[in-house]
Amino acid sequence: MSPIDYIPRTRELYASYLPYRWVVNEDVPWAPLRAPVAERKVALLSTGGVHMEDQAPFHYKDDTSCYEIPKDVDYARLRVSHFGYITDDASADPNCVFPLERLRELEADGIIGELADPAYSLMGGIYSARRVRNEVVPMVVEQVLRRKVEVLFLVPA
Repeated sequence: MSPIDYIPRTRELYASYLPYRWVVNEDVPWAPLRAPVAERKVALLSTGGVHMEDQAPFHYKDDTSCYEIPKDVDYARLRVSHFGYITDDASADPNCVFPLERLRELEADGIIGELADPAYSLMGGIYSARRVRNEVVPMVVEQVLRRKVEVLFLVPA
C-alpha cells in the first residue's frame, strides 16, 4: 500500500466545488515552553475522525464537530470515520492517528506532567478554512483554556 498523495486526492474529492484555495500560514506564532514538558499538562487533539461507539460518526461534508474522549477510554470502544484517508489501519489500531495509549504511557513514566482529560477528536477534512478559523479553532481554544492545558499535541490524519 502506498501513501496517499494528499493534494491530488483533495482535488479529486472536491472536483465539483470551486477551486480550492490553500491556506498559507505566513505568520505562525511560536510559543516556547517555559518549563519542561514533564511539568506541563498535555492534551491530545487528533483530526483522524476517531469517536466512541456511542458518538455519531463524523459525516463527510465540512463536519466541524469536536468530540471529547475520556483519557481512560477502552480502545475497544473507539471507531474511525473519515473520508480523506483509508481508515483500515486506524480502525485496527487507533494509536496511529489518536495516540492516547502512548500518551498515557508517557504520563505514567513522568515524560509528560499530566495528560489532560478529555482528549479531543475532529474529522479534519473541513473544506472551509473560514469555518476552521471561525468555528473549530475558537471551540478548541476555549476547551483547552478552560481545562488549563499548557501543551496541545496535534496529530493530523
